[in-house]
Amino acid sequence: MNINFINSYQRIFGTFPLRGDVLRQALEFAGDVGYRAYDTAQQYENETELGEFIASSGIPRSELCITTKVCPSRFDDESDFLKSIDESLKRLQIEQIDVLLLHWPPVGEAIEQSLKHLQKAYDKKLTKNIGISNYTRQMMHDAKKIVDAPIIVNQVEFHPMIDQSALLKGALETGIPLSSYCSLARAEVPKNKMLADIGKTYGKTGSQVALRWILQKGVPIITMSTKLDNIKANFDVMDFTLSNIDIDKINALMATNYRVISLEEAPWAPRWDTPTPRENRPAAVFTG
Repeated sequence: MNINFINSYQRIFGTFPLRGDVLRQALEFAGDVGYRAYDTAQQYENETELGEFIASSGIPRSELCITTKVCPSRFDDESDFLKSIDESLKRLQIEQIDVLLLHWPPVGEAIEQSLKHLQKAYDKKLTKNIGISNYTRQMMHDAKKIVDAPIIVNQVEFHPMIDQSALLKGALETGIPLSSYCSLARAEVPKNKMLADIGKTYGKTGSQVALRWILQKGVPIITMSTKLDNIKANFDVMDFTLSNIDIDKINALMATNYRVISLEEAPWAPRWDTPTPRENRPAAVFTG
């Protein structure tokens, strides 16, 4: 993996849930700010807009890192799985995906078949790299045994208000790095006074402090905004380093165990390594 890829993959511009002209404008802002890594998914129904941006941006294709994810509804049949990737490539207007992920583990957590389909996509050179998303620590271990190609990422919810220590341990055990979505806990992070107070000592916002904390955990960050100032701020997190004292203060927030992606929003989710506290759970608890 070349150094340009590694550097660009530290800060990723997310596209969910944007579509249409709102997304087009946000992508233009992100490109101007300096983002070169972009995240989408078949399920987001916005690959077309990202493809238009790639084609018209003037940014050399070699500088871009494009991640997309296969929808679980396309997991069952290998030919349909591969067809879905061809469809994504056409929408994205590219010849090869940089990072192709499985968006979720299958319901019931029988991961082998979809991983073998992912390996097939890699073997057919439809993608340069493969990865997973929303996998548990045990699934990370199992996935390593199923596919031969390197699994370069497990994209998961990761921010200061959730304890993902088990997944970080899994990353060390398996060599599968994490990357973070919901990096600002869908606007909960900016409300936190302690993060804001820490930010003042560095000339940064509380949100920038949270993003830097994630990066110092060794986890790339995915952020999304439609506002130019916020897009700039989310990108501008590489010029300071949090002290160990501040890291420890922020670590204490993990005890909140605030999970953004609730079982209500994603009832097909696996049995998480870190359960959501009762007060944050929806009434219906997933038992699959």
